Amino acid sequence: MHNIQIRQEIIDRVLARRGRLNFFETMTPSKTALVVIDMQNTFCAKGSPAEVASSRDIVPSINALTPQLRALGVPVIWVLHANTQHAGRSDWDLFYNYVVAGEVRDRTLVSNAPENQAVYSELDVDDSDIVIVKNRYSALIPGSSSLERVLRSMGIDTLLIAGTKTNICCESTARDAMMMDIKVAMLSDCCGALSDEEHRAALENIIQQFGNVMTGEEAVGMLKGS
Repeated sequence: MHNIQIRQEIIDRVLARRGRLNFFETMTPSKTALVVIDMQNTFCAKGSPAEVASSRDIVPSINALTPQLRALGVPVIWVLHANTQHAGRSDWDLFYNYVVAGEVRDRTLVSNAPENQAVYSELDVDDSDIVIVKNRYSALIPGSSSLERVLRSMGIDTLLIAGTKTNICCESTARDAMMMDIKVAMLSDCCGALSDEEHRAALENIIQQFGNVMTGEEAVGMLKGS
């Protein structure tokens, strides 16, 4: 787990700007959902093509959080990444042609095939949970996934965001959620990045412009009204 704190200068800036650290001080369980992003073998398994070692470190925090949320009636949504291929071309050619190359590209294409996707085996999944597949960093841009439709159908207006990477898919989804008037809480102890610096940068972006930054236990406390 990342051992970082948001810098005091950022906290001071936020307090001077809005007079409080959090965007919002209350959450309603019936209108809140946990979205756990990309906790799958491509990112969690040792030696995987897009391995994020810290993603394994946050498994205990996520496993401690999910049963508490289910008990409060908060749905748990696992968002997995997958890309399809047609006639030798991926449905995200820009990524596979420019972000990764060579052997890493080939392994990532195989790893991200739809038939290979499942929630990482060390995570505790309940039959009541929802699994959604996305094909871009953000799960909320048009065409990426069904997440927005699912959230709207359930009357969700607040997202707790966990998963990996903090500064890529988690942050991208958080940014888009806020732009869609969905309240965001990034769970600092339930997100993992490739370095402490990248993790902290994402959290500092979120707390300044996009939503709350809090631990899983702090989120549970707010949901309980404590």
